[in-house]
Order: sequence, then structure tokens, then C-alpha cells
Amino acid sequence: MATRQKASAPTKSSKVYSKVVSALWLFFVGGLAVFILYLYAVSINFLNLFGELPNTRALENPKSELASVIVSADNVQLGSYFRENRTPVEYEDLPDNLVNALIATEDIRFEEHSGIDPEAMARVATSLAIGRSKGGGSTLTQQVAKNLFRTRGDELNGGLLNDVPGLRTLIHKTKEWLMAVKLEQSYTKREILVMYLNIFEFGSNAFGIESASKTFFNKKPKDLEVQESAVLVGLFKNPTYYSPRFNPENSKHRRNVVLSQMVKYGFLEQAKYDALKTEDIKLDYRVENQNVGMAPYFRTEASKFLRQWCRENGYDLYGDGLKIYTTIDSRMQKYAEQAVAEHMKERQSAFFAHWKGRNPWVDESNQEIKNFPQQAIKRTARYRELNQLFEGNQDSINYYLNKKIPMTIFTWDGEKEVMMSPMDSLKHYKHFLQTGFMAMEPQTGYIKAWVGGINYKHFKYDHVKQGARQPGSTFKPFLYTTAIENGYYPCYEVIDTKVCVPLADGTMWCPNNADNKYSGEKYTLRKALAESVNSISAFLVNKLGPEMLVQTAKRMGITTPLDPTPSLALGSSDVSLYDMVGAYGTFVNSGTWTEPTYITRIEDKHGNLIYEHLPKTVDALSEETAYMMVHMLKAAAEPGGTAYYGLRYRNGLKNEIGAKTGTTQNYSDAWFMGITPNLVCGTWVGGEDRSIHFRTMKEGQGGKLAMPIYGAFMQKVYSDKSLDVSKEPFPKPSTPLSVELDCEKYNQVIQPDSAYQDEFLNLPTEIDLDAEI
Repeated sequence: MATRQKASAPTKSSKVYSKVVSALWLFFVGGLAVFILYLYAVSINFLNLFGELPNTRALENPKSELASVIVSADNVQLGSYFRENRTPVEYEDLPDNLVNALIATEDIRFEEHSGIDPEAMARVATSLAIGRSKGGGSTLTQQVAKNLFRTRGDELNGGLLNDVPGLRTLIHKTKEWLMAVKLEQSYTKREILVMYLNIFEFGSNAFGIESASKTFFNKKPKDLEVQESAVLVGLFKNPTYYSPRFNPENSKHRRNVVLSQMVKYGFLEQAKYDALKTEDIKLDYRVENQNVGMAPYFRTEASKFLRQWCRENGYDLYGDGLKIYTTIDSRMQKYAEQAVAEHMKERQSAFFAHWKGRNPWVDESNQEIKNFPQQAIKRTARYRELNQLFEGNQDSINYYLNKKIPMTIFTWDGEKEVMMSPMDSLKHYKHFLQTGFMAMEPQTGYIKAWVGGINYKHFKYDHVKQGARQPGSTFKPFLYTTAIENGYYPCYEVIDTKVCVPLADGTMWCPNNADNKYSGEKYTLRKALAESVNSISAFLVNKLGPEMLVQTAKRMGITTPLDPTPSLALGSSDVSLYDMVGAYGTFVNSGTWTEPTYITRIEDKHGNLIYEHLPKTVDALSEETAYMMVHMLKAAAEPGGTAYYGLRYRNGLKNEIGAKTGTTQNYSDAWFMGITPNLVCGTWVGGEDRSIHFRTMKEGQGGKLAMPIYGAFMQKVYSDKSLDVSKEPFPKPSTPLSVELDCEKYNQVIQPDSAYQDEFLNLPTEIDLDAEI
């Protein structure tokens, strides 16, 4: 009979083992439960212990500040407006070498994980346990969460536990884990990678890969070479320590680390790495700001309109990533800036020589104005700050105004580092001639080039639209237009003789000609305008009245106040170059004034149209009057005209051009206006203050100071075959003219009114404006 075998009792060791296993499982399950509860508590900010997480809406529409870009008519970026210089890119804009460098260095398992990399976390935990750090465990997605949602900023970390040492870091990491998982659920891998590259701050005021590529290498991201991509990826570790501009050796070492990682993971061949690792980093470095780049004066003026428009329409110019399309042509803008620089450098040298040993601020007798710098400096921001700081104590103010300090000053040979007092700095800058230049398409009003001064960084004042100066004889075409409209014609003849016009105060206004002589010859109106004869202008303004002249100028777009006195005929009231170019465009545009325009449309960051310019026009003149004025203005560029030699011989311009020079009293302001069938240009040159100027007509006239800029600009424009600027003659009116323009065929002989001559020719001169031409 078989006996039943008795089961053996558990041993003591097996009981201990069972308890340990049970405890471990309990610890694991309990810990997991606690961890899950902890994650949940953080996600809902339980009892406000941890601080808020970004809401779902913010996750779906992550917002980072994007620079608004301003582009030319030929699609060249002129600059941008930003607090953070950031322009987004798409994945298709990225080169493979950049993507590979980033993944190889920052997150090799990026394509495999779901926002959290367990292997990397285990590595970090192990290294911490043994006291050896082997790098962080953050994935690219976690870094996106940290930077995009500011998970470590005060806004999301107002919880009660956030100030507890040690817990704060854990809470930060936890939020990044949670947001990383949500990001992975909401976006593709490519979108996350692009987010990372777009939001990172690379240093040197460059936010995002687009700005970084431009700042360090002057390239689009797609054009980066592998070693350049490695330099930029190296900045992710520490933008300051590894800056290629300020720490080139550190940057080179880090670049090679990135390249070696690419070799390690098969993205780069060893031979290529060996060839690159010894090369120095070649930068094309330029920090973008409003002081540099193309058309800085224009960009500043445009920003005034844009800021107002954004305020009225609920946009942020400096953070909403708007795309602003302008009328500026980058090629014409470049040629305008070149023409200004070439001419003004040469004229400045002549100005220094002209005033050698003397200061150029003088009164009407060419005597130096005493205390001019002391009065001028009171208009500066530095003086106002010192005056406020020292509560008007003049001794303290003067001490600091005359104390030498290190500064960077402008010269035509480049910036110079000097020790100079603010007072000496002001004197230095007051010696410089300034300028303004604008080119516009008359049919559309589109401004094609805008140069507001000689150097935006050192001279912020814009002489195109911000400033207004006396236009001299460039104002005369408005007088002749008024005459044409009132029955005078280009072939009408007037004797060049002294003319005096009575003033309201009982005195007489008797302007001189430029050479202080009267020829006694008969001048047609066309010839008188071409040679800028003042006596003929005096005759016309007396016949027509200055009030009528004001009406004509206003109708043609002059917006500045105009004093209705006879001297207005010679340009005695201040006008802006901006208005003058727009007004001259009326002649070319068949009598229709078109408002000068510089912004055509604006798009939001998604490419949606949010603004489109509607042109403003005024039927200012009849087509016949406008064409007769074009015919009149062409005479200045014909033999005998004030612009003939300069444009035809010096600049070699053979096509039809209408022109007018202008020089004000004492040669304080030099002007030139030029018109062609599809381009109207204006130039002004003068001192920052009216008391600063050449002393002679030879050096200070519009034909010498202003016209060469126009001539050089047009030479460059015509030489560029990619520009569609016509050399054809001015188009004829749509209907036959009612008057003959060929003075040899003009049979009607009209003599000046003899009664007018007898009444005013021999009156004494009470007011002498000297030579205004």
C-alpha cells in the first residue's frame, strides 16, 4: 500500500524572498501609482501646489514673437521690425546637413520616442547615482516645450511648492514631460523640429535659424554648408560660450564635436570630417538693426505709418510676423545710395577745404555766429538729460558737455574711435553737408528709392519727408503752370529788366537775377524758365498774384504752409522733398496728381491679405497744361539751360529729360528736380542748419551740389538692363494742342504790357533778395 508523502514546510529563506518580492512589487506599484497621481496633480495644479500648465488652446496655437519683414517690389528683404529678431522657416527650407547635425548632437532617437526618451533618462539617472554626468536627458520635444511655453518662467510657476529647493527643478521637468507628450500628440516630428529651430535664441540678437543664418553667415538656411550648420547647432549648448563671433576657438571646438557626432551616426564621412576639422570658421557677420541695411531712412518712415495702422487694426508690428510689401526697388535704392555716397564724399572734401581754418556757421555777412555751438547743443537730448540731472546748474552741465569721453564718430573714411567731448562732437557733425533723394514712378505714385541723409546711424533726421527747406527756383514751375492756366504760353515773350512788386507794408520787392544783371532782351517763358531768370518770375507773380500761385501748388500736392507773398515765386516758403517729387509727377502724369505711395499691401503670418493700398489721385491740371509744362522743363536740359552741360556731357544722358535747378539765398539750399516719362526724382543738399553753407555761387548752386546725384543715379539705372526705365520721348497728349510750341512758328507776338513797365520798372529797390536762382 502506497503511502502519501507529506509536503515539506517552506524554508525561512524562501519566506524572506517572497516578502522581498512582494514588497518590491508593492513599492513599484505604489510608486507608480504615486507617480501617476503626482503627474495628474501637476497637470491640474492640485491645490495650486505646482503652478499652471499652458492650456490646450495655447498648445494648439503656440505663440512666439515673430519679426515683421519689409520687402521691396522686386522681393528683396529690406529689413524687419522686431523685439526678437525672428523669421520662421518651413521644413523644406532646411538643408539635410542642418537636420542631421541637430539630430546627431541633440537627440539621436528623436524619430523613435514619443516626447520622452527612457534610455536617455536611465542614462542620466545612472550617471547621477555614480556621480558622473554624461549630459542631459531632455529630448528635442522637451526643449521645445521649455522654450515655447516658458515652463521655467514665473508666469507658470506660481505654485506653493515651487520655492522649495529641489522640488522646483522636479516640477519644471515634470511640466516639460507633460507638454512634450502633448506636443508629440499634436504635431508631426517635422513640425516639432522646425519649431525648435524657429524659437531658439542663437545670440547676437538672432532668434531662430533664419536670423542666425543671416547674422553669422549672411545666408538663407538652405544655403548653409555642413560646417556652417555645425557651428549653428553648436550654439544650442551655450550661445554665449560657443559664439563664433566672440569666442571663435570655443566655437571651433564645439563645431568639431558636432561634426564628429555626425560621423558617429553615419551622417558624414570620416574623410570629410578630417578635411573640415582644421578649418577656421569663416563668418559674414552682421547684427541686424535699424542702423544698417538698405533704405534705413525709408524703413523708419514706413514704421510710422505701420505702427499707427497696427494700433488701429489690432496687430503688433514687432511680434506678429507681418509681411509688408513696399514700392521700393532694391536695385534703384542701391544706385541711389551709391550716387549719394560718391557725390557727397567728394563735396564734403571740398566743403572742408572751403572753410579751412574757419567755422561754417555764419550770418548774412559771412561772419561767424557767436555761441552757435552753445545754442545748438541746447536742442540735443544729452543737454536735456544733463539739465534735468543737475536741475539747471550750468557749471555742472558745461563740465560734462566739455569732458572728453570715448565715442565712435562718423567720417567719410569710415567710423573712428576717438576721445572727444560732446561739445566737440557737435561741432564735428555740424560741419557735414546733408542730403535727401527720392525717386518716384509718376503714373502710380510708387516711390522707387529713398535716401534721407548721408548716414542713418549718425544722422537720424530724414531730409525727404521729415525736413522742409526753401526750394528756390525749383518752385518756379508752379508759377509758370499758373501762368499757362491763365492764358500765357511757352512762347510768350517778356523783357528781362528790373521788376518791382508792391508789398502790403508799402515797400517794394525787386529781386535780382543770379548775376545781378538785366540783359534787356526778350525771353520766351520757356527760355526764362530754362535759364531761371528771376525778373520774368517777378513779372508773372505780379500779374497773377501770389494767392493764385499758392492755390496751384496746393492743388499739385504741396502740403507745407505757403506764405502768399511775391517772393514765393522764387521759393521762399519751406517745402519737403517728398511733396516736391509728388508735385512734379503731376506734369508727367498728364495733369493727375497721384499721392506718393510706399506700401502696397500687408499680409499676416499665414499669408492672408490684411491691407491693400488704395491710390489717392487729384485731377490737378489739364492734360494740355501738364504737357506744356513738360515741354517747358525740357528746355533746362537743352543748350543754354541750367542742366544742359551737367546731364548731357558729365553724365552722358541723351534721352529726353525735364529738369529744374534751385539755389536759395546765401546758397543754404541746393535743389534739383528731374523728370523722365516714368521716373521723377528730387534732390536736396545743404547744411543741417541754414547758416551752414558754401559762400559762393560756384560751389553752392543746385547744379553743382544737387544735380550730380541725379545724373549719377540715372546713369546707373539706365545701365541696368533688368530695370524697365524708358528712354523714349515723353508721350504726346491724347488731343491736339490748342497752341503752337515751336516759337519760330508762333505767329502771335505779345509784348509785355507797356503800362506795367512804366509803372514799376523805375521804382527804387527796397528789398533785395540777392541771387535766388
